[in-house]
Amino acid sequence: MESAPAVDATSVTVDEPAGASSPPLRVLLAGGGTAGHVEPALALADAIVRRHPDAVITALGTEAGLETTLVPARGFGVRLIPKVTMPRAEPRRWFRIPRATWAAVRAAAQVIEDDRPDVVVGFGGYVSLPAYLAARRAGVPFVVHEANARPGVANRIGARFTSYVAVSVPTTVSALPHATLIGIPLRRSIAALDRPAVRERARRAFGLDADRPTLLVFGGSQGARTINAAMQGAAGHLLSAGIQVLHASGPHNTVVIERRDSDPPYVVVPYLKQMDLAYAAADLLLGRSGAMTCAEVAAVALPAVFVPYPHSNGEQAVNAQPLVDAGAGVMVPDEELTAAVVENLVGELVVDSERLAQMRAAADGMGARDADERLADMVLRAAGRS
Repeated sequence: MESAPAVDATSVTVDEPAGASSPPLRVLLAGGGTAGHVEPALALADAIVRRHPDAVITALGTEAGLETTLVPARGFGVRLIPKVTMPRAEPRRWFRIPRATWAAVRAAAQVIEDDRPDVVVGFGGYVSLPAYLAARRAGVPFVVHEANARPGVANRIGARFTSYVAVSVPTTVSALPHATLIGIPLRRSIAALDRPAVRERARRAFGLDADRPTLLVFGGSQGARTINAAMQGAAGHLLSAGIQVLHASGPHNTVVIERRDSDPPYVVVPYLKQMDLAYAAADLLLGRSGAMTCAEVAAVALPAVFVPYPHSNGEQAVNAQPLVDAGAGVMVPDEELTAAVVENLVGELVVDSERLAQMRAAADGMGARDADERLADMVLRAAGRS
């Protein structure tokens, strides 16, 4: 009987078992502080999970930021690092506080060491620059997303050290190196919102009447004292004109409205958790013009009266300008917003169906409804998972 031929062990290959796959994708998001930083990060997280259901996504934040409540509510983990305030107008001053700066960088580096992310994604704000510096030191690729028309300090620095840079408005493409225009990631409930189809249900959800002219008011996630004061002074006039109001005052603000039983509803809430329903309920928005707000009202074609935040580096006025130029919005400087302006400008506009239709038509097509998917493409390329 012949013996079996010898086998060269070095030439033998073994097929992977059926169903074998690469390790779960691990992503660290750095975008804490305000809803304008947190919400785009969460929209990206949702887009990644749709593609990689087993992805492990963690957000970096500070104990003072909204991420401590918003992120867990969406099912993702949060790791906290010290907060370092960065002077927007003078980036060099940021490095004059090395103890606080490097404490935040060391904390971010520890999170990276513990969580071993495949990629870090920053959205600006207090935690982004420590995350960028820690990622660069650890050799972890990172992605920069800039929402505002005027880039902040963290993203201006971070963009120098990565080729993965995404921006939201055309004018910012030339402001940051390697920038690609994609828009601001929006949660699917807003990006896919059909306002007329949902309007009646949305108004019912907030205790509003189905057929009255409806004004939505909010001043960003923390509210705005100027807007709150003007609305409190104008409320009687608006209610007498048959206008109902949904007003998010901010969690630390109080708005007292005197109304009669025969008046239309005036609903005051500290914070709007269902922005899609708020947009669907409204005929007109009166509010700040943060980058996220501008992106959302453009996507859902909601006419707006913008009152830009007057401090910082003036980016809110720049954010709103394209919508104003297109005829989809009106801008009122913060120092000029009074009860009389609300009564005469806002009160007349919200009942002018012809003008509102023109503004909706002007906004149609200006929003980027697929920015979450486009940013996810970039993140996956950076992570080597495209």
